[in-house]
Amino acid sequence: MNAVELTCELVRIDTINPRSPERPAAELCARLLEKAGWQVRLHEFAPGRASVVARREGPGERKPICFAGHLDTVPLGARAWSRDPFAGEIDSGKLHGRGSSDMKSGVAAMVAAALLMKRFPKAGMTLLLLAGEETGCEGAAHLARLPGALGSAGALVVGEPTGNQPVLGHKGALWLRARTRGVTAHGSMPERGVNAVVKAARAVLQLAEVRFAIAPDPLLGAPTLNIGTIAGGLNVNSVPDEAAIGIDIRTIPAQRHAQVRKELQAALGPEVELSALVDLEGVRTPEDDPFVQTVLGIVEAPPGVATYFTDASVLTPAFGGVATVVLGPGEMALCHQTDEYCRVDRIEESVEVYGRIARAWCGS
Repeated sequence: MNAVELTCELVRIDTINPRSPERPAAELCARLLEKAGWQVRLHEFAPGRASVVARREGPGERKPICFAGHLDTVPLGARAWSRDPFAGEIDSGKLHGRGSSDMKSGVAAMVAAALLMKRFPKAGMTLLLLAGEETGCEGAAHLARLPGALGSAGALVVGEPTGNQPVLGHKGALWLRARTRGVTAHGSMPERGVNAVVKAARAVLQLAEVRFAIAPDPLLGAPTLNIGTIAGGLNVNSVPDEAAIGIDIRTIPAQRHAQVRKELQAALGPEVELSALVDLEGVRTPEDDPFVQTVLGIVEAPPGVATYFTDASVLTPAFGGVATVVLGPGEMALCHQTDEYCRVDRIEESVEVYGRIARAWCGS
């Protein structure tokens, strides 16, 4: 089964997170790799939520190279699709369906490239096909907590959609819930209560003025803060005793999330309680890193940046801060979109690119 055929098969398996567990897709990939002699294990962080860890050992002279991708997808959305999102149809050089770009094409290309690898004279190779990325890298975090599950790695390639352009980093995601509390009372006697919505309004105005005192990253730019949601109160004729604000902070790798939270808490004051919904640090590998230089020489394209977060937020630190490149056949602009597709030629190209990167590292 080649990478295009495997992409079609994976698209036909509904892995919408969290309603449809990833195990059927994980088992399909696992069977192909086991048949080719790879050592394969499946790890579940919840029933059916399976990630694949596949390995081929090297002589131990250097750590393995790791290729990682996720099996889950986001929901279809309210807008009607013009094609069946689970048919895996190919038309006019485009492979259509949910997950075609984000990122079942990347997973398929990694598996196809791995199946072509026959020798590992300098180093081994690991494939991580992960569950639960779309809701905060749950599968990667689960593996990182399991002793010995990840093993070691000397370099990491994440197959998220980049149009086969090498991406050397992405911002971190720190999503916070800011909660204010009050005392409820009848709406005709507001002086007897404490209005949590008013507290939240003050907090929103403070958040709108937040500026991060850090120089922008040359590739990733400056960190950002967005107030995404606000909710409070039960009915119009009562003083609300609780309100909540959803905050989306995109950090750069030079920032530490613990310090960001500390500074934000100081700015908001004691009447606001902060709790983390998603806490994933950014990733950035310097352009002059030897592994990056190898990849850039193979791809022959300038480095870019991604607007999304990836499993590298968990895997890169878990592997000790290894050099990381995000590189995949999907179209970045089509992530989470209705009528998602991936170009067939990009899938075929990525198999060749992944194979060349693996051979350069493993010596095959």
